[in-house]
Amino acid sequence: MTDAAPIEPVAIPALLRAARGTYAIAIRERLIEAGFDDMPRNAPFVLGGMANRRGSIAGLIRELDVSKQAASQLIDTLVVRGYLSRDVDPDDRRRMSIALTERGLAAATAVREGVADIDARLAEVCGPRQIAGLRAGLIALRQIRQQLGAPD
Repeated sequence: MTDAAPIEPVAIPALLRAARGTYAIAIRERLIEAGFDDMPRNAPFVLGGMANRRGSIAGLIRELDVSKQAASQLIDTLVVRGYLSRDVDPDDRRRMSIALTERGLAAATAVREGVADIDARLAEVCGPRQIAGLRAGLIALRQIRQQLGAPD
């Protein structure tokens, strides 16, 4: 018999933080390989969300939970670097319309490839039931976040 204390499992928040970084690394590698080494932080989420999930720029910025100033700076940077275009909305000239450029679409493809790479590697390690359980747990955490009144 040993006097060693039982090993506690790693806390879920620590696991989530480490796991999130896995996708970020793969996405960053794909972006650099494709020549998009000038991508600001949070830009892959915005470009990928617009192209791959058909998300609105306003909704994606809201999900980032950043200040209006930070969101505006991000959009300005993406416009200047050629990932997004900003034009007067033809339906309401008081508003601006933001769209992906060809460069933005190509970067979004690199983002999707980075995500797909990690998804495939995860599938090699975990079976479909484990992945379904992981998704269910993450969805539950998102719902709890909403119940706590945090932005989506």
